Amino acid sequence: MRALLPLLSVGRGWRVGAAALPPRRAMSVYRTEERGQPRSPDYRLFFKNVAGHYISAFHDIPLKVDCTENLVNMVVEIPRWTNAKMEISTKEPLNPIKQDEKNGKLRFTPNIFPHKGYIWNYGALPQTWEDPHLKDKNTEFVGDDDPLDVCEIGSKVLSCGDVVRVKILGILALIDQGETDWKIIAINVNDPDAEKLNDIDDVKKFKPGYLEATLDWLRLYKVPEGKPENKFAFNGEFKNKDFALEVVNNAHECWKAMLAKKCDRGAISCVNVYVCDSPFRCTPEEARSLVESAPTHSMCKASNLEVSTEETWHFLGK
Repeated sequence: MRALLPLLSVGRGWRVGAAALPPRRAMSVYRTEERGQPRSPDYRLFFKNVAGHYISAFHDIPLKVDCTENLVNMVVEIPRWTNAKMEISTKEPLNPIKQDEKNGKLRFTPNIFPHKGYIWNYGALPQTWEDPHLKDKNTEFVGDDDPLDVCEIGSKVLSCGDVVRVKILGILALIDQGETDWKIIAINVNDPDAEKLNDIDDVKKFKPGYLEATLDWLRLYKVPEGKPENKFAFNGEFKNKDFALEVVNNAHECWKAMLAKKCDRGAISCVNVYVCDSPFRCTPEEARSLVESAPTHSMCKASNLEVSTEETWHFLGK
């Protein structure tokens, strides 16, 4: 089964007839399962593999694809042009996607004129972690305690829960309330423009204005909430592919240390099904029990969002 994990889905649900597709496309080995009502605190989007086993969106989907250096998996959280602040729930077992809450209300990111919602497909790189206890050598600020964020700039509007292969092109360092919040710039490998975009300068050449719009959007998106403009390291300069790959590799190493219990993970749930030698690994049966036996509403109330791994093992009878 582990041999199937590097394969990557190109959309939600199952894909048939994969052998007839171009070599660049792979059979979909991930699908999603909705629980609770969309646009409600109860809503969760869980991930399953080709065998129908529940998996962690954070830990069980591999980062790297086919050992290609700048080709990685991206979990789509927020489709382009939408506003609901969907995100991988790092503190809940198996890390489903949910809508973020603030002061007991679901979060929606405001429109930033002249745009509607997010201007890219926005998501995360699985198996990466920005350690909040480790000062980034490039920015001198600690990490933001999340997986690395991705801005996918292809032409297709993707869906929440899609797992797509993306090519890394560059990176931007946003500084959010004293924390480093890296933004990876990438493109879906199946996008018509993917062949000609190989580094950040190609984005400037073939998608003029896109990086400038990205900088403005990220600088201003919290202002409608009464917050100050966001700041950036390097005076808002986009760094190239090689710089981005170094950041990704470092975040992957931080994730590995966390899954090996070699650092302070705080409230993050590290429960996984397929990470070899991880002390947080559970069986597929235990993962299913974890999802199906816990009432949805008990997982979603604001007072109950931070579910520790120790509590998870207690639930599983470990």
